Amino acid sequence: MELNKLTLIESFEGLRDKKFSSLEITKDCFKQIKKFDDKVKAYITLNEDGALVKAKEVDKKIKSGESISPLAGIPVIVKDLFCTAGLKTTGASKILENYIPPFDATAVAKLKNEDAVILGKVNCDEFAMGGSTENSGFFPTHNPWDLERVPGGSSGGSAAALSADMGIYALGTDTGGSIREPASFCGTSGIKVSYGRVSRYGVLAMTSSLDTIGTFGKTVEDIAVILKYMAGRDEKDSTTLDVPVDNYSEEIKKDIKGLKVGLPKEYFVDGMDESVRDAVLGAAKKLEEMGAEVIDINLPHTDLAVAAYYIICPCEVSSNMARFDGIKYGFSQRDKNKDLLDIYLDSRANGFGAEVKRRIMIGTYALSAGYYDAYYKKAMQIRTLVRQDFDEAFKDVDVILTPVAPTPAYKLGEKIGDPLKMYLEDVFTIPASLAGICGLVVPAGLANNLPVGIQLLGKRFDEKTVLRAGHQYQLVTDWHKQRPKL
Repeated sequence: MELNKLTLIESFEGLRDKKFSSLEITKDCFKQIKKFDDKVKAYITLNEDGALVKAKEVDKKIKSGESISPLAGIPVIVKDLFCTAGLKTTGASKILENYIPPFDATAVAKLKNEDAVILGKVNCDEFAMGGSTENSGFFPTHNPWDLERVPGGSSGGSAAALSADMGIYALGTDTGGSIREPASFCGTSGIKVSYGRVSRYGVLAMTSSLDTIGTFGKTVEDIAVILKYMAGRDEKDSTTLDVPVDNYSEEIKKDIKGLKVGLPKEYFVDGMDESVRDAVLGAAKKLEEMGAEVIDINLPHTDLAVAAYYIICPCEVSSNMARFDGIKYGFSQRDKNKDLLDIYLDSRANGFGAEVKRRIMIGTYALSAGYYDAYYKKAMQIRTLVRQDFDEAFKDVDVILTPVAPTPAYKLGEKIGDPLKMYLEDVFTIPASLAGICGLVVPAGLANNLPVGIQLLGKRFDEKTVLRAGHQYQLVTDWHKQRPKL
């Protein structure tokens, strides 16, 4: 048995029933990594020694008869934006190439408290700025379904590693689609939680008013388990709210008879690949067969969302990136310069990649005197309109069904030279981010042997409903069971 191919639920049940050990699962994951990661290029840093030690600890607990958490002893893939005590955290940026944090991000700490086994840190677009994982400061990641194509971004390393069975589940972040697009491109399930549902403490910040922490799973059932442990109020993150965490694993067992599913006409745009359209309409039909009611809805300000996002995001980037000055931590030019300004200029010029510099400059310009009202203020007004669109829609429907991206995964290098083309890939994911609501992606088809996902959007803090709809859909389809042939 190739234990690395198991789901989280299957892994937990096998450990609990002593059919195999955590050490065996962990070794199988590293075997897969060593076999295929030279092609996929998902991992930046491996934690092999630490992972094997933790796996042995969990095996001892099981052997002694201790009850274990559903996450105990199960190998997890961590995006390299999450601070991990004693384990390198780079943000896929040269400026943090050798940074080792002294503390864990809250999400990581919560998993460690459940005895999770951390396999290592995986690639992403530098500081999460990008949609293809080609903007990494180190190397691009390849899609396991077709090594000449992108895995999506910015959490492309997480999705690609999980799709290639180099771990059992994965952590990612989603600011404008960074979990949802890679999940669709790589054929995994992935959730963007509501803003404030999971603590962002210890995760390298890009756009603080939009960043969310989520997870990838081989099934929605797996995600329901993981989210239960990650969600909740954190005193270290003032944006997390004291809203009760639902028992997602129980909620998803309820059927979807009578569930009202909205289908927004604005998401079916010219130029959309037919395979994407077919996947969404096919999913709508399947949900109807299961007892849901599909209703046409309007989200009239959808076409303004991308433009607003790419003002708001760079403005916050220009502020958040100011901390990387070559003085406190990370890449530094102190030895070459005595003048403070030269240290700043050289450290940032050599440490940041092109996309980070681009967003810093756009954001600084948009926030400057005389331009603030014309750009940032106007973008925030559009953000309010987009949120109001969703508020109105959710008066009539329980979830909203949409495409994830206009096309399946595109070729490496195809769009990296044209930032505008790259930004437009986020046209279906950005509106939910601006509104702060939750979104789940599940596989729903194949086009020329490339995965196509669908997006289920829910009200803020109503993750239980999108997870229920996604899980029930997976009970009657098998798209999520498809795997790339590496």
